[in-house]
Amino acid sequence: MIKHIIEKIKKNLKRNLDNNDIDIKEFEQKMKKGAVVLDVRSNLEYTEGHIDGAICLPEYDINIENINKVVQNKDETILVYCSTGERSKRAKQKLNKLGYKNVYNLYEGFSI
Repeated sequence: MIKHIIEKIKKNLKRNLDNNDIDIKEFEQKMKKGAVVLDVRSNLEYTEGHIDGAICLPEYDINIENINKVVQNKDETILVYCSTGERSKRAKQKLNKLGYKNVYNLYEGFSI
C-alpha cells in the first residue's frame, strides 16, 4: 500500500517533457551542429563552471535588447540550460515570446 502511494506521488511530481525539451544526447548533437548555447543561471553560477562555449544570459535578464546582442537571427537554433531545467524552461518561453522559433530546453538541467 505505501509503495503504491509513493509511486503515485513520484509520478505526479515528475515534470513531463514539454515541446522542445531535449535530453543531454540530443543537446550534444545540436551543439555539434553549431547551435547557440545559453547558460541561463546567474553570473556567479556561470563563473563556478559551465558548458564550454556557453554564453551566460541569466533567465531574469532575457529581454529583446539582451538577446539581440547574442542572437540576431530568430531562426537560429538556441539551446538553453540551467541546473534543474526550471529556469531554462522559463527562458525558452520568454525567447519564444520574443519570436525565437528554434529554442530547446535541456530537460531536468545539467550539473557542472
